[in-house]
Amino acid sequence: MNIEVNKFPTLYPDINQVLLTLLNNIRTILGDYFTGMYLYGSLASGDFDPGRSDIDPLVVTSEGLPDNLISDLKLMHRRIYESGSAWATKMTGAYIPVNTMRKYSPTDATCPLFNRDEFLVACPDPDWVIHRHILYNYGITIFGPPIQTIIDPVNPEELKKAVQYLLLHNWMPWSTNADLFNGIGYQPFVVLTMCRALYTLKNGDVVSKKRSAGWAIAELDKKWTTLISHAAAWHYGDPPGDIRSTQDFMRYIFKEAGL
Repeated sequence: MNIEVNKFPTLYPDINQVLLTLLNNIRTILGDYFTGMYLYGSLASGDFDPGRSDIDPLVVTSEGLPDNLISDLKLMHRRIYESGSAWATKMTGAYIPVNTMRKYSPTDATCPLFNRDEFLVACPDPDWVIHRHILYNYGITIFGPPIQTIIDPVNPEELKKAVQYLLLHNWMPWSTNADLFNGIGYQPFVVLTMCRALYTLKNGDVVSKKRSAGWAIAELDKKWTTLISHAAAWHYGDPPGDIRSTQDFMRYIFKEAGL
């Protein structure tokens, strides 16, 4: 496969180089297990900002992977993470078999998941309902069949149900435990995630964090405008916003969501 890096598959040559390196390594390791590689997240939804965003690749495999290939993938991800590329440290994604891609189920088998320097084998959680929606509607095909041929469209009620689950089970603890905000960029990420979650619950759709922040500023109590605006403008190197105010905002969102 001959790919020109400056045309593959985004407008950012340094990101393209990392993705090409990842793709070539994955194809070498997986061989016939490799089905396709796609982009979801902000690069697909139109919300990408080099000063704050991650890269979100999805790898679709022909079936579940044996332990030896999972071990090889883990080592490969560690090498890429330590390669010196800034973007290599900002990747999060999954290896999902094609037979479980079509529709999310909480009983799906475990699969390899990666988040920056973390690599584990686990069951994808319900945020993959949201990722599937983004993939189906906006996903970027790097290599493989069109993503719409292996994913069913996600209906509004499925999106709302997934968001309610995530707010209750994944995010509720953050509203009372300030120590969870210790990671770089966590505070603005939480604020924008809350805006996006409520937008989905009110509208049955998923939009970019930037667009959901604009909606929240227009529609929600004006006391939150400064907090949301600061989160939307945040970039790496900027100080985070106030955690206590963020937790108050979370509780407000939970109330609006009926939780």
